[in-house]
Amino acid sequence: MNTSKVNESAPMIVRVVQGSLMAGHGAQKLFGSFGGPGLEGTSGFMEMLGMRPGRPWAYLAGLSEFAGGVLTALGLFNPLGPLGVIGSMAMATRKAHWGKPIWVTEGGAELPVLNVAISTALMIREPDRYSLDRALGIRLPRWVGLVGLVGIILTVLYSELEAEETPEQEDGQEGAQDEAREDLAGP
Repeated sequence: MNTSKVNESAPMIVRVVQGSLMAGHGAQKLFGSFGGPGLEGTSGFMEMLGMRPGRPWAYLAGLSEFAGGVLTALGLFNPLGPLGVIGSMAMATRKAHWGKPIWVTEGGAELPVLNVAISTALMIREPDRYSLDRALGIRLPRWVGLVGLVGIILTVLYSELEAEETPEQEDGQEGAQDEAREDLAGP
């Protein structure tokens, strides 16, 4: 048995499963696929989180998850795919799950944190034997990942500054916001 090929299949399995699930999660936001809210529902959810106007944030989240998931699943243009997933999941953690217990059953960030960890591991690892990057001889410079991480940090910071400028919620909206989070946030 060739243990090298077996060892190389493990990251491929993780990459394909996580990338496919994230692409589906993004399709829910963008197109309403798989019972998702679509762009309108996602835009409304973003506004409920204080991210106004909601439509650009909905596009950003949906595209990051969909395109990031597809690129991750294919193993193409690493680290761009994992960076898209990290960005969206970091924002989801901060905006939809922050301040709650970690477990998803309590509205926590359990699944986004898991996706960030998987994407980080895939991002810092060389493309696996079965990736399109390896098959096509594509190798993006390492600085691309660093620039992407800086971009993610700046985006989260910008969303925080923008939220501070948004007027406070009216009484009674908090319960509706929590209910909408449960319906739309997902992992």
